[in-house]
Amino acid sequence: MDTTARAAAPTPAAPTLDDYARHSAYSDPGPHGDLLRAVAPTPAATGAAACRTIVHYRAGRPALTDAQRADIDQRWLATILDTAVARQTGGLDAPRDLSRQVAGCCRDHTLFSLGVLREHGVPARSRIGFAGYFEPPFFHDHVVVEHWAQDGAGAGRWVRWDPELTPEGDRGFDVRDMPTGPDSPFPTAAEVWRAIRAGEVDPASYGVDPGMPHLGGKDFVRGYVLLELAHRMRDEVLLWDVWGGTPDDVPGVAELWAQEARDGADEPSSDELDALADEVAALLVAADAGDSAAESALAERYAGRWAARGRVTTLSPTGRVGITDLAGRTTRWAAAPA
Repeated sequence: MDTTARAAAPTPAAPTLDDYARHSAYSDPGPHGDLLRAVAPTPAATGAAACRTIVHYRAGRPALTDAQRADIDQRWLATILDTAVARQTGGLDAPRDLSRQVAGCCRDHTLFSLGVLREHGVPARSRIGFAGYFEPPFFHDHVVVEHWAQDGAGAGRWVRWDPELTPEGDRGFDVRDMPTGPDSPFPTAAEVWRAIRAGEVDPASYGVDPGMPHLGGKDFVRGYVLLELAHRMRDEVLLWDVWGGTPDDVPGVAELWAQEARDGADEPSSDELDALADEVAALLVAADAGDSAAESALAERYAGRWAARGRVTTLSPTGRVGITDLAGRTTRWAAAPA
C-alpha cells in the first residue's frame, strides 16, 4: 500500500496589485504594445483614445457596416487592436471616421483602458454593475475602470471612473473619481443583487434597456454577479458569456450542447444559482470593504466549478449563439436558422 502523503493542492491566491498591473489574457495587446504606450495613462487621455478607437454598437444607434456588426464578439484586446490597425494606421488617440472604428460596448472601452494602464504598469481592473446616470431612474448594465492611485504619504486606494464619460456638464459627481457604494451612481452587480434580495429595489429597474424587459430583472442581475467575480479575477469575459444555468430555451443552445459533454456536471437549479450569487455577492462587498479573507475566499471559489475558464454559452447581440472554449480561445457558432 502506498503510504506516500499526497501534496495538498495549493490554495488559489487572490490577485495582487502586481497582478492587476500585468496584462490578463484579455488585455494583452499582442504586437500592439507600442500603440498603448503612446497613450498617456490618465483617465482623460485613456478614455478619449478608447472612445475614438471603439464605437458603442448600440448607443446612439450608429450606422454600422456588416464588418463592424461582427466586431462586437471580439473578446481579446489584441484582436480588437488588429482590427483597429487594419482600418486606420497611426496612433490610437487620433480621430477616426465611424466606418474606421471598431464596434464594441462598455466592456471594450474598459478593456482598452485596462490595456493602456497595465502597459504602463498601473494596477487596474474592471468593475461590473449598473449605471444610473444614462437614463434615470433606470440602471443600465455597465462596465467601468478602477485604477490604483497612491497619495503622497504612500497610502493608496482604488479610483473608479467611466471611460465613456467626460467632465462636460453637471452629473452631480466627479466622473474621474466616482463615488462608490450601493447608493452611488454606479452600484456594483453584487450591491444590486443584495438590494434585490432584501426587497429594497425594483429588479425591473436594472438591465440592458428599459425597452428590453427580457434582458433585465432578478435573474439577469444574478448572472452579472458571476460576471463581476470573473472580471475581478482578471478574466474580462464578454457580457453575453453565460455559465451556470445554461439557457436551453434559447434556440440553438440545446443542439450545440448536445454535441459535447457538459463538463460532467449537472446544470444547477435556480435556487442553487440564487444561493451561489448570495455567497459571491457577500464576499465581493466584503472584499471591497478591505476584508482580505473575503478576497481569498473569492479566489478559492472562483478556482472551483464556477470558474469562467472552461466552456461557456455565448449569446451574441448579433443573434448568434455559440459555445466558447475560453482556454482554447475558440467559439463554435450554431448554424444560422434556415
